Amino acid sequence: MHSEEIEVRTGDRETVRDITRECARFAADAGAPDGLLHVFVPHATAGVAIIETGAGSDDDLLTQLRDLLPADERWSHRHGSPGHGRDHVLPALVAPSMSVPVIGGRLALGTWQSVCLVDTNGDNPTRTVRLSFLAG
Repeated sequence: MHSEEIEVRTGDRETVRDITRECARFAADAGAPDGLLHVFVPHATAGVAIIETGAGSDDDLLTQLRDLLPADERWSHRHGSPGHGRDHVLPALVAPSMSVPVIGGRLALGTWQSVCLVDTNGDNPTRTVRLSFLAG
């Protein structure tokens, strides 16, 4: 198994950050043509998703998360910025990990699929993503 951590700057606002390029580079450099790329976000307030980006789907995802998880005072978890408790519920809806097949050294994603970090927590502007390659 080969592993690496990358840092992703998410800023101080909700974001869907495309990390496909970093994942593809890691998979290509893994030293084996076929296997699984495992992507894990070791944070209690972020997740990873495979989604189309650039055509509005990333904004649609954030809009739906705002509807499902409003940033208000209803949350029992209350430290951090107002409504921060919702950020701790996010990983139950957008999982903190995923696996992507790698075939011939390339991510086996569909035409419009991208690997994305989903972060609704503006209190932490930088995130760590752990990439692991399991050779097949």
